[in-house]
Amino acid sequence: MSAVATPLLPVYPPTSVTFVEGEGSWLVADDGSRYLDFVTGIAVVALGHRHPAPLAAAHAQLDRLWHASNLYGTHPAAELATRLSDRFGGAQAFFCNSGAEALEAALKYSRKATGKTGAVALEGSFHGRTTGALALTGQPAKRTAFEPLLDVTFARPNDLDSLAAAVGADTGLIVLEPVLGEGGVRPLTSEFVQAAAELAEQHGALLCLDEVQTGVGRTGTFFAFEQLGVRPQLATLAKGLANGLPIGCLLVAEEASGAFAPGDHGSTFGGNPVACAAACAVVDAVDDDLLSAVTTSSNKLSLGLEGLGELRGCGLLLGLELDRPVPVDDLLEHGLLVSKAGDNVLRLTPPLNVSSHEVETALAILQEVLTR
Repeated sequence: MSAVATPLLPVYPPTSVTFVEGEGSWLVADDGSRYLDFVTGIAVVALGHRHPAPLAAAHAQLDRLWHASNLYGTHPAAELATRLSDRFGGAQAFFCNSGAEALEAALKYSRKATGKTGAVALEGSFHGRTTGALALTGQPAKRTAFEPLLDVTFARPNDLDSLAAAVGADTGLIVLEPVLGEGGVRPLTSEFVQAAAELAEQHGALLCLDEVQTGVGRTGTFFAFEQLGVRPQLATLAKGLANGLPIGCLLVAEEASGAFAPGDHGSTFGGNPVACAAACAVVDAVDDDLLSAVTTSSNKLSLGLEGLGELRGCGLLLGLELDRPVPVDDLLEHGLLVSKAGDNVLRLTPPLNVSSHEVETALAILQEVLTR
């Protein structure tokens, strides 16, 4: 393995491997070593590397039109908005380039819609690193150096009393991750999310479900909220939506539409035709068969991880809490890429179409490394 020294701003840890090629669930380093990818760009390459559908769609769009700006319409952006509205059950879409930008749009939208500046989020949550999204992030280690930030009240996950105490007359936005990703892969209960929806309605606030990591089939349904008995007014998507091309999206339910007017918000690169064409292909690929396969692979992984630690999560967003720091480097040496959600929580986010044999390969490596 080799690392490449470049004059990049040092906001990421030093790397020990440089990748040059990917195919399906596998990555190839510059020294020819192959790695089974159970990180997928942190739940981004949802269909695996170089999946033929988004690859062909992006190539075809590159041959036609790369960019026109939102001063004009493009077919891919309109088609993607229609697909997402259909999946959501009626929504308007704003396209941007990342999950953090989608959360920034949600913050602005809720203020304009409700006239209220207060927001409620959860302890341990992660919503991004731009200042507004960071204000919603319930992790002091990420926030402290950049305070003061927007005023946000934090409740404890799955604690109904804490949530009720956090929401008040000035609350215009409640933001929840259906599964806290960076916060230890902790799913919210349907009871808790339904209570948040009721509190939002009582106080004239909007409920936003941050589906940046859980959306687009990652949990076994297109949106994780489909499993929670709640349809929010706002939802954010990014990560897996275009299988690795930069895209973010705020969805506004039809019944909550009308707050933004021309000039209220924008994004120069938002709705990029190439990214939107790839995203259309991804949305089409996340069909009932693929969602069933996510559940099958999740069950197989969960069964194979029994006895190795406390397992949490949903679908192919799984966290294994260990009694020691996650041995990321040891697993890397054995050819398996994993990430972590906190020092002791091993996070697994393989491609949604990972094969049974690849799951077995990963489990064999995990058993070998975690039991020695």
